[in-house]
Amino acid sequence: MAAPTGPATGIQVTERAVKKIRAAMAKEGISPEEGGLRLGVLGGGCSGLSYSIKFDTRPRERDRVYEFDGVRVFVDPKSFLYLHGMTLDYEETLMRQGFNFVNPNSSRSCGCGSSFSS
Repeated sequence: MAAPTGPATGIQVTERAVKKIRAAMAKEGISPEEGGLRLGVLGGGCSGLSYSIKFDTRPRERDRVYEFDGVRVFVDPKSFLYLHGMTLDYEETLMRQGFNFVNPNSSRSCGCGSSFSS
């Protein structure tokens, strides 16, 4: 895994993930100065909670906003309770490509890696 960029507390995003986020934002026509990537946690999934990842045009009033090499990441206060200390990575292998949540708060996750319990 590439070395994380950004602050040492809160969440981390690897250089590999930042490059993929930046490319996807450009493709979607989202300005990095205004928009960003929203990370969240939703109820559901085979392990009880599932990750949410999508673009947003701007942060909400109570969001925590992180910046990694010009890419902003928004996290709402409730999701932050589950995502604190997490690293977002991007992996490309013969079997899988996509974002990977490395979350120390997860006590169990499903086989596909998109849901977890804490």
